[in-house]
Amino acid sequence: MKCVSALSTTTNTEAAIQEVVDRAAELMEGEAADLALVFASPHHAAGLEKMTEAIRSRHLGRHVLGCTGESIVADGQEIEGSPALGLWVARLPNVDLKPLRLTFEEGTFSGLPAAGGSSLLLLGDPFTFPPDPFLLQVNGELPGLRVIGGMASGGSVPGQNRLILDGETFEDGAVAISLEGALVLRTIVSQGCRPIGRPYVVTKAEQNLIRELGRRPALEVLGELYATLPKGDQQRVQNGLHVGRVINEYQESFQRGDFLVRNVLGADEVGGIAITDRVKVGQTVQFHVRDEETANEDLRALLEKDRELHPDANVRGALLFTCNGRGTRLFSQPHHDVALLQNVFAAIPAAGFFAMGELGPVGGQNFVHGYTASVVLFEEPSSPPA
Repeated sequence: MKCVSALSTTTNTEAAIQEVVDRAAELMEGEAADLALVFASPHHAAGLEKMTEAIRSRHLGRHVLGCTGESIVADGQEIEGSPALGLWVARLPNVDLKPLRLTFEEGTFSGLPAAGGSSLLLLGDPFTFPPDPFLLQVNGELPGLRVIGGMASGGSVPGQNRLILDGETFEDGAVAISLEGALVLRTIVSQGCRPIGRPYVVTKAEQNLIRELGRRPALEVLGELYATLPKGDQQRVQNGLHVGRVINEYQESFQRGDFLVRNVLGADEVGGIAITDRVKVGQTVQFHVRDEETANEDLRALLEKDRELHPDANVRGALLFTCNGRGTRLFSQPHHDVALLQNVFAAIPAAGFFAMGELGPVGGQNFVHGYTASVVLFEEPSSPPA
């Protein structure tokens, strides 16, 4: 297995294509590749078909997947709001790759894989492909299928985003590549939050409204928690509060990464708390806070935990799908997420883009996230004993 990444910030599209293709071919040292991912700022949207032609002519990908993004990640950098073209190329021996074109019409999804059990890299258009019902259907009908990726960005109205799959360009729906075989894909979903207080059981709920926690009004429970917090966390609560819902209720304890984090919308006159998710009685929830410090802490902790759990893993590359609300909109320094990823994993080739919704599994189920960094690590499996 071999992965490489290349980036161009040249304004001229043809020159940018030539630059990234030449660089990727140089890094591949003449070896043919199986998969190429292309991430283009809106400045280069019209050149995606030419990009595919150039990739194939240099044997840099039997399959090509890509989309537009308002900001592009490649070669250790995050280029925000400026012309950028990123290319990530991988040689994946003994891996079965299947391209998929997905659409949503009249409330029905078409193009889904026939069976679960593999991993799916998916790029979608947020205006024409609703990720929440799609992932709900996948979770129910294709158990074991992990969906990783993001929703294209950069376009402000339908028809402005671009998706590319093996030379064809689309303005709607989604494109994907299914991967299965001699490959270990590990996912890290950093929702940028830190839990505060302790977990509570929902004892009364109505749709997205948490009425009671532990048989007490939810707002009353929150008020008591707030009074015990240090001033820094009290300020974070005032700036924006979140609720994490435990995905796997059968665990003995709950830690970072066990929660699906959703925003708190507000409270009603009788002490209920409304969030951006449906809630059921019996679910376990915990309040969370988010800011630059906690987002940095969360991503670093999850990356380092993965490295510690797999000290001998041969990680050869990574893809990063990060929220367009991160970058310098959240962090005081540029290139935060990709720099931290490459710091923990020794400068592995990485690429991606800033998405309008990040896809990644939490607790064994697939979800669309916000303000999240969704990472997929490509690991070469250990050779079987002779």
